[in-house]
Amino acid sequence: MMKFLPIILALVYGYAMFRFSVWRTARALDDKSTELADPILKVLMDRMATALGIDRIRVHIYEIPQVNGLAAPDGRIFITRGFFNKYRAGEVTSEEMASVIAHELGHVALGHSRRRMIDFSSQNAMRTALAMIFNRFLPGIGPWIAGALISLLAARLSRDDEFEADAYASALLVKAGIGTGPQKSLFAKLETLTGAHGAATPAWMLSHPKTPQRIAAIEAYEAKWQAP
Repeated sequence: MMKFLPIILALVYGYAMFRFSVWRTARALDDKSTELADPILKVLMDRMATALGIDRIRVHIYEIPQVNGLAAPDGRIFITRGFFNKYRAGEVTSEEMASVIAHELGHVALGHSRRRMIDFSSQNAMRTALAMIFNRFLPGIGPWIAGALISLLAARLSRDDEFEADAYASALLVKAGIGTGPQKSLFAKLETLTGAHGAATPAWMLSHPKTPQRIAAIEAYEAKWQAP
């Protein structure tokens, strides 16, 4: 029994981290967000809502300066103030912003946002358990190896989720009459908007796919949909 104690403790730790992360995320979003009220974006969101067969799409502004969109585990959609300011400054079009909302709707519809929270806690538990095991055989570097392995696994799962959410967004944008053009044009400028410099980082280490891969995947969907 004692030899399994580290693994049991790691699992308990993972569950505790999951519950704490859910609470902390919900609290932060509640404290720092207001509902989006933009008449131009509302027209586009109403078109997407009609395409989905729902009454309306609610989006909130998360008051942080970073450029990002996110889907909370409870299903709410958020656009950061930094992203909204880029839109207001004309650096992002209303259709491009609609593509961000469609992407985050994809994360919600496909269950990614809730699963990611669970994955985060389980990855912490796995990292702790593996670090304990590896450290017995490789003292000093065992925890580092465990952390690297879990990080690579998490990045792979995240990239898969992004491709799936992109595909959902493409289908929704086409159905709503907006098309995938804004989705692709936003990807082309996204690294500049966010200040990210992922071009020098190997794709297998990134949590998001590289821009050319995302655009190529969308164009492959388009070709499939247009095929006779």
